[in-house]
Amino acid sequence: MPAATGRVLLEGASGKIEVVSSLPEAPRSIAVIAHPHPLFGGTMDNKVVTTLARAFFEGGAATFRFNFRGVGASGGAHDEGRGETDDMLRVIAHAREFAGALPLQLAGFSFGGAVATRASATADFAQLVLVAPGFRRITGHGMGEAPDPADPNLGAPGRHGPSNTVIVHGDLDETVPLADSIAWATPREVPVIVIPGGEHFFHRKLHVLREIVARWV
Repeated sequence: MPAATGRVLLEGASGKIEVVSSLPEAPRSIAVIAHPHPLFGGTMDNKVVTTLARAFFEGGAATFRFNFRGVGASGGAHDEGRGETDDMLRVIAHAREFAGALPLQLAGFSFGGAVATRASATADFAQLVLVAPGFRRITGHGMGEAPDPADPNLGAPGRHGPSNTVIVHGDLDETVPLADSIAWATPREVPVIVIPGGEHFFHRKLHVLREIVARWV
């Protein structure tokens, strides 16, 4: 599928936001994808993020990856998920301006999954793909405490369900407990797809992740 790729610097609330896009000839949706934690080396070029982008693109989406504030050419400093949510919403607005009024698909890995969840609280999305979402990073209770599924930061009741949201998680994840995903998903009836043998970065399991996401979207 032929694609036009581009790199731009958007004006954001905390400075420039670096965005990379891949555009098929006739996109049928828009996909915006968030990367893992900036303070632990997370960037939009993370292998899980690029795998997600490839799966969305092959499904016909115009894809938009971006660097959170303080990463790469993006200005500003880490803001524990609050400012990063603003960054993602700004990229969503840019994507819609660029690609038109197409269905919106959101995705995020680890910290980016938690940010994508926050962004989905206000953005009118069609699908949300969360990969090992690091909810503990945005709840304000610290990494030692499991997230409260009813925390308003994690989405209002009825916002997420089996028709629009899916979680993919590895059973050997040593960074984000699988139990956190199940706890968030259970009251919302969101499906959780478990990859046996998958650790946090899905080493040697990226092809499985790609296949799951491609089939779901």
